[in-house]
Amino acid sequence: MLIKQADDKGKRLKLLEDLQASPALDASQKSWLKDEYWRVKRGIEGERDAAFHIDSLLRDSKNHAVLHDLKIAVDGHEAQIDHLIVGRMMDFILVETKCYAGDVQINAQGEFTVQYGSGKRFGIASPIAQSERHERVLVRLLERLEITGRLGLAPRFHHLVMLHPKAIIERPDPKLYDTSHVIKADQFAQWRERWIDENSKLSSMTALLNLRGQDTLRGWAEKIARQHRPDDPLRLPDFMQPRVQPARTPSEPPPARPAPAPAPAPLAARPAAAPATAAAGAMLAPAPAPEPAGPAPEKRLVCASCGAKISYAEGRFCWNNAQRFGGLQYCRLHQADLA
Repeated sequence: MLIKQADDKGKRLKLLEDLQASPALDASQKSWLKDEYWRVKRGIEGERDAAFHIDSLLRDSKNHAVLHDLKIAVDGHEAQIDHLIVGRMMDFILVETKCYAGDVQINAQGEFTVQYGSGKRFGIASPIAQSERHERVLVRLLERLEITGRLGLAPRFHHLVMLHPKAIIERPDPKLYDTSHVIKADQFAQWRERWIDENSKLSSMTALLNLRGQDTLRGWAEKIARQHRPDDPLRLPDFMQPRVQPARTPSEPPPARPAPAPAPAPLAARPAAAPATAAAGAMLAPAPAPEPAGPAPEKRLVCASCGAKISYAEGRFCWNNAQRFGGLQYCRLHQADLA
């Protein structure tokens, strides 16, 4: 039975796409937007492929409940579970989907690497370890919701990683590291049959005691679904705050011109030399010392009009044209206003 579908992320994609044309963001921020856009887009495609194969098998099942795109939070700990399958015998299968744009390699230590067509290889976080962290949060949630087996028996948790159907997976010797739970999305039906066979051999009185009815199963799944905490599609990290001063609209008054720096006071004239008839050896009176000029404007890489940070080139242009800019410095936008 299908209890929860994936959230619609169309609004998130549109935001990430539209902001790339914003004049209020710099090049590094736009680069992040582009990378984030493709990360979200690939994630949506991977989750959609996995959901298709899961739903085709379990949507109408009376023995399993399916929840897609489940985000839960307990005591400050969060878990984003791509797909959760709940069985009547208290079996919880956490499915992590990945849509890498390269070939996946897994070594004997359980470390994951992605190799792209260019030959570059990048280490990536283990999706199995990630799913196991999600399990710990889910355990807390089940305890909070009082979802337990009969006689207080604990539920059983299983982890599955589903990759794109066209992915190439390089695996280690299964005796060194078992990767049987890392599959392509279109292999879900075969994996489930193998999983049922393995668990039927291990079935015991404990598992049978945990068997619950269909109504109880639905009630559990709906309880869990109500704990979903969707992401805000418009939320951006702090470093995405605008950094470039937006262009002034025609209705806005131009910024006030700064008062020109006062011209330095002229030096006092030297007294005339004594006439030739003056007594021999007479000395000229020394010229009075010039009055100290006011302090020079501080050279800072900050626009004197809007307070925005400016480049060294912008500051140097203002300093080299001190008479035009009154010894201050401005961003290019406000340099034009003072032209």
